[in-house]
Amino acid sequence: MSAFSTLTLRYTLTEHLDDKLAAASERAANRRNGLEQGPAGPPQYPDVGSTEEVAPGLDAAGQSTGTLTVIITSGSVSSATYIDAEGHYVSLSPQAHADLLPVRTDGHPMTVSITSLGDYRVVASKDDSGAVVVTGLSMEDDNRLVRTQLLIEAGIALVGALVIALAGRSMVRSSLAPLERVAVTAQHVASQPLERGEVSIDERVPAEDLVSSTEVSQVGTALNTLLDRVEDALGARQRSETQVRQFVADASHELRTPLASIRGYTELIQREGADANLPEEAEHALQRVHSESLRMTALVEDLLLLASLDAGRGLVLTEVDLVGLLVDTVADARAAGPDHDWELVLEALEPPAGNSDRAAQNGSGIPQGCEGQEPEPEEEFVPEPPLVMGDEPRLRQVLVNLLANARVHTPPGTRVTTTLLRHDNHLVVRIADNGPGIEPALRERLFERFARGDTSRERRTGSTGLGMSIALAIVQSHQGTLTVESATRQEDPEHHGTTFAISLPAVEVR
Repeated sequence: MSAFSTLTLRYTLTEHLDDKLAAASERAANRRNGLEQGPAGPPQYPDVGSTEEVAPGLDAAGQSTGTLTVIITSGSVSSATYIDAEGHYVSLSPQAHADLLPVRTDGHPMTVSITSLGDYRVVASKDDSGAVVVTGLSMEDDNRLVRTQLLIEAGIALVGALVIALAGRSMVRSSLAPLERVAVTAQHVASQPLERGEVSIDERVPAEDLVSSTEVSQVGTALNTLLDRVEDALGARQRSETQVRQFVADASHELRTPLASIRGYTELIQREGADANLPEEAEHALQRVHSESLRMTALVEDLLLLASLDAGRGLVLTEVDLVGLLVDTVADARAAGPDHDWELVLEALEPPAGNSDRAAQNGSGIPQGCEGQEPEPEEEFVPEPPLVMGDEPRLRQVLVNLLANARVHTPPGTRVTTTLLRHDNHLVVRIADNGPGIEPALRERLFERFARGDTSRERRTGSTGLGMSIALAIVQSHQGTLTVESATRQEDPEHHGTTFAISLPAVEVR
């Protein structure tokens, strides 16, 4: 619309200027032919005081400022004058002459750009003497009007574009609001822990968004259908896991009695049949039956413990002092593995940095800058008891398991450091060794049930692959976390080793 209105304005102004040009040319012709008398007195010249005569016809009555008249005789300009903005007659420059020589003499107006004067609308014709007479009117006012029109239209277009952009943005956001709610529903579902436990997906796309538009309705309906099927699949998975766990618990419980009988009879035979002359093969077989019954009993107990933890049972929570627990378990580990270097660091009982030394001490033991003054007595630091709410036998089992792993899976001479520290209202137990580390393949599934490493090592240690999963289940049942960091010699030759970290909520002491 702006372009159309500008072109229309330009065309209208040009037509109007051509009419004025025709009238100016006619007035000039009448003046040259003596049909009109000019004003009395000599013509007005600019400041330079030109002595050239005014081009014939330019001094006709009614000629406006900006009008020019050029007389071309025998292919050269004989007279060329125009009226400036102050009404003075001014001679044209030679450059302007060159711009006007190519003008056609067909009597039709045309636009010419004249040096130092700008755009002109000119018309050329021959008079009775055969000379070419060029009459022109300045287009400066018309061009200024067109430029003003363009600026106004550009401003209107800019404001209109801004209004349209804001309105369009509001309309788009309004139309996409249902789709955003569909995305929020999907994000809420994705943030839930769907990989374990009983899961109920309650989020659904609201019914009003299912009829908002065709596309959003299709997406929302498809998402609701998907969530229904996912919830059904998770429910089926949970029921299957529950059945498997119940079967394991029942089978383990039923196995305890025959295993106890086998172990009892083998012990009875070994005790009462000590004087019997049993063949060597029979004694060896009897020992193997007894050892395997013990191993099978331990496995059954582990499975029962896991089933109990999965069901949320089997924990007796009391206040547990981790210092005493760590002292006992590290002492037992040192007795079981004297070929290892065991260390216990109770950082949680140490004063914070800078608390014990409130001022730098000089050689005499007096704070610097206070010589001659009575030193202030320092307050004695009383550490906060490192207490957690937990089942002491189960927590002891976790620590014993982790320390046994550090002893069994590292070579003699390995340094094992157990550290107790306090961090963000949690007590953290770190068990770190500088052993060979855990291979990445095993590291990723270390806490899975029946996860095992090298087969030959498992035969040597007799591991069932349930130790780490039991430790994780016990720690999680105490609302804590169990993590592992490890690096092999190939990954980090200088800082290889394994670190287990147990984080438990600390009891607030009042």
